[in-house]
Amino acid sequence: MKEAFRSLTWGKVTTFVVLYLALCYLALASIGAPDQVSLLWPASGLALAFALRYGLIWCLPLAVALFLFHSLFEREPGLLTVVSIGANVGGLVAALLYLRWRGEERMLSIRGGFLLLQAAMLMSLVSGLVGIGGLGLIGDPAGNLFWPSVLQWALGDLLGIVCITPATLLALSRTRESVEAAAELDYAGARGKLLWLVLLTLSLLLIFMSGFGRSSYVLGLSVVPVALVVWSAIRLPPIWTAFGNAVTGLAIANMIGLGLSGFEPPTEMTDRLYLLVFLVLLALFPMILMASTHEIRKSSRQLFHRATTDIDTGLPNRTAFEVTARGLLDSTGAPWTLGYLDFDHFTLVNDTASHAAGDALIKAVASLLGTSLYPGDRVFRIGGDEFALLFQCQGREAELRAERVLRAVESFRTGWDGHILSTTASIGLATLKPGQGDYAQLLSQADAACFTAKELGGNRLCIADQNSAALQDRTDAMQWAVRIRQALNQNLFELHCQDIRTLGDGAGQGRHFEILLRLREPGSGRLLPPGLFIPAAERFQLGPKIDRHVIDLVLGWMEAHPAEARTVSACAINLSAGSMQDESFAPFLRERLSRSSFPAYKIIFEITETSAMHDLAHAQALIAELRRLGCRFALDDFGSGFCSFKYLQTLDVDIFKIDGGFVRDMQTSELSQSVIRAITEIAHVLKKTTVAEHCETEELGTQLRALGVDKVQGFGIHRPQPIDDYFAA
Repeated sequence: MKEAFRSLTWGKVTTFVVLYLALCYLALASIGAPDQVSLLWPASGLALAFALRYGLIWCLPLAVALFLFHSLFEREPGLLTVVSIGANVGGLVAALLYLRWRGEERMLSIRGGFLLLQAAMLMSLVSGLVGIGGLGLIGDPAGNLFWPSVLQWALGDLLGIVCITPATLLALSRTRESVEAAAELDYAGARGKLLWLVLLTLSLLLIFMSGFGRSSYVLGLSVVPVALVVWSAIRLPPIWTAFGNAVTGLAIANMIGLGLSGFEPPTEMTDRLYLLVFLVLLALFPMILMASTHEIRKSSRQLFHRATTDIDTGLPNRTAFEVTARGLLDSTGAPWTLGYLDFDHFTLVNDTASHAAGDALIKAVASLLGTSLYPGDRVFRIGGDEFALLFQCQGREAELRAERVLRAVESFRTGWDGHILSTTASIGLATLKPGQGDYAQLLSQADAACFTAKELGGNRLCIADQNSAALQDRTDAMQWAVRIRQALNQNLFELHCQDIRTLGDGAGQGRHFEILLRLREPGSGRLLPPGLFIPAAERFQLGPKIDRHVIDLVLGWMEAHPAEARTVSACAINLSAGSMQDESFAPFLRERLSRSSFPAYKIIFEITETSAMHDLAHAQALIAELRRLGCRFALDDFGSGFCSFKYLQTLDVDIFKIDGGFVRDMQTSELSQSVIRAITEIAHVLKKTTVAEHCETEELGTQLRALGVDKVQGFGIHRPQPIDDYFAA
C-alpha cells in the first residue's frame, strides 16, 4: 500500500491529469454536430494503463481528472459529474480486480493480451451499465434507450482502451533494460523504423486527401494504415505497433466523427454500433498479432540463449564462442587475441575434496573471470575446466591482460564444506586476425600454447608461434587425434600379421603371430604405420578405444574364419598403458570373450615394461584378472627400463620380448650379447619364453639361437601381411 501511495507523485499525477483532459477534449472535438456523440473515449485507455502500472490507488487521480473535465469542458450539473465518476471509476476497479483474480502479469503474450481484452470488456460494460443506468435515474434523455446506449458507451470505451492502453502501458514500462532486451529480438533497425513511420504518415494523408472526392467507399482506404500497423507487428518492437495502432484508430475515428475526407458520421444508433464493432476489430487484430509475434521472438531467443549458455556458470558456452570467433574472423575490424585458459592439476580438487567441490570452484572462478576482464573483453566456458578469453587488443597489451587474469586466479580462495579451495591456471594466447586463418586452426594454436604452458609447470602463459616446434608438435598431435576418432567411427583401421617363429625343434606347433595395426588414409588409400598415430593416441587418451576396436576386429575375423582360427597357437595383441589403468577394460573383455568362439588361451596381450611400472598394482590386478579368463601375457621391450630384473617375479607374464635395440647391436656390442644371454637365462630359470625382436637377417637368427633365445620376430623372418593374405599364404 505504501508503494502504491509513493507512485502518486506530483509529476506523475499532473502528467496523467493533463493527458486525460487532452484525450477528453480530443473525443469532444470529434463530434461534428450537436446531436452526435463521440465514437470513442480514449481517456479510458489512459486510465487503465496508469492503474495497471501503478495500482488501484490511481482511481483517485482519475476521479480528480473527471471532476476537472466536467468543470472545464462540460459544465454539467453535479449529479451528472457523480454518475460519470462512478461509471469510470467503477469500471476501472472491476477490471483491476478481475486481472488480480486471474493473476497474469505478462501482458505482452497471447494469454496476457486476451486477459487484458477481457478486463477491458468488463471495464467497458460496467462503466456503460453504471453510466447509462445513472443517467436514467436522474432523468437524462440519454438513458431512455438503455441497452443500445450501454453498448454504445461500452464499445466507445473499448475502442479507446484498445487504441490507447497498450501504447501507454508500454511507454510507462519502458526502461533501459527493456530497450536492450527488445534490441536482442532481431527487430528492424533505425532505417526500417523511419521507413515505416513515413509510410504510415503518407497513408493517413492519403485517406484525408482522398475524401475530398466525396467517395462513398473512402473507408476502404483504412486498410492501408492498418496493413502498415500489421507490418510493424511483425518487424518492429511492440511499442511502435502500439503507437501506430493508437494514431491510426484515433485518426480514422475522428475523421468519421467530424465527417472529414468523405466520411459520413453515423446518425442511427444501429449504424454507430456496427461502425464501433468494425473499428474495435480493426484496432484489435494488429495488437493480437503483435503479442503473438513478440512471444514467439522471446521464446526463440530463450531457446537460443539456453543453447549458447553454460548451465553451471551462466557464461556463454562453446557454441557461443565458436559463433563469436567465426564472426570476428569473417569481419574486417581490428585484431583480437584469443586466450585458451585451463586449470592446473584440477583433478586434485575433485579427488581430494569431491566433484561437487570442483564444480563449486569452477562456478566461483567463472564469476571471477568475468570481473577480471576489461570492458569489451569476453569470457566463455568451452569445457569442464577450460575457458576461452577474447581480448579486444593484441601484442603486449593482451599479455598484460592475460597475466592479470592468471594473478587473479592464483590469489583466489573460496570455502566449501570446511575446505579452502584454490587453483592456478595456464593460458595459451593466439592472435585472431580478421580475414586470416580459420576457426579450427586458431583454436588449435591457442590450445597447443596452453598445453605447453602447463608442461612448463603451469601458472603461466605461452604465446602461440607457428614456428615453435613444441606448439607445432601439439597441433599435429591434435590433428592426429581427430583422424583417429574418424578412423574409429569409419572403420579405417586394418589388421596386419607378423610371424613369431620358434628357433630349433619347437617349430610347426601352429601359427604364432603379432597383430600390427595400420590406418587406411581416406582419399589417398595409403596405409599408415602405427608410429605415426599411436603417440597422438596415447597423448589424448585414445589408446583404450583403439585397444577395444582391435580386439573386436581380431575376434570378429576369427569368428568369421573358424578353419583358420584353429591353426592359431598364439595371437599377440598390444595393450596400451591407458587400458592397463582402465577399470572397465576387464569387464569389457570378459563380456566379449563370453560370446566368442575363439578361445581366450590363444590370446597373448603384450604390455610394455614402462606401462606396467607406471602403476604396478593396477598392472598386477589386471594380469591376474585376465589370466583367470585364460589369456596370457608378454612383457614387450624387455630390458629397456631400469628396473626390469627387480620386478620379474612380481609381474606374472609368460613371455619376455627382448628389446630390439639389443638385437640390432648384438653383432657389434658384446654388452648387448651379454644382456640377451642374461635375459634368456633368467627367463628359463623362471620357466618363461623369450622372443627377440627386430631379427632382420638369418645370421642374427643363428646367433640368437646360440644365445638360447626361444623365438624371433622381424623383417628377416617375415614381413607383415594383411590378415587375409597371411592366412591364405
